[in-house]
Amino acid sequence: QVQLVESGGGLVQPGGSLRLSCAVSGSISRINAMGWYRQAPGKQRELVTTITSRGSTNYAESVKGRFTISRDNAKNTVYLQMNSLKAEDTAVYYCNIRVGELDYAYWGQGTQVTVSS
Repeated sequence: QVQLVESGGGLVQPGGSLRLSCAVSGSISRINAMGWYRQAPGKQRELVTTITSRGSTNYAESVKGRFTISRDNAKNTVYLQMNSLKAEDTAVYYCNIRVGELDYAYWGQGTQVTVSS
C-alpha cells in the first residue's frame, strides 16, 4: 500500500519561510513525477509545482522565484522550500506523486500552511 506522509506545515509571518516534506512508502515500481498542490478555503485545488524523475521542474506563476521543489530519489522524498511567504499562500498543501506506466496519482493527507501576522 502506498502512503504519502507530509510534514513541515504551520503558522508563519509574512516574509517568512517554511519547508515541507513528503515521504513516500510502499511498493512502487516507478515514480514518474512528484509535486505539490494547494487548496485555499473556498477555492479549487491548484498546482503549485512538480518535478520529474529527471529533475525537470514546473512552477505556478504565483510562486516562481519564491518556492523551490527538490526530491531525493533514494529516499522517495520530495521537498518544498517556501520563502517570502505571503498571506495568499495560506492553504492546505497536498503532496502528489504519479507512478507507473499508467501515471496513476497518489495524494497525501495535506498539511496546513498559514501565513499571518
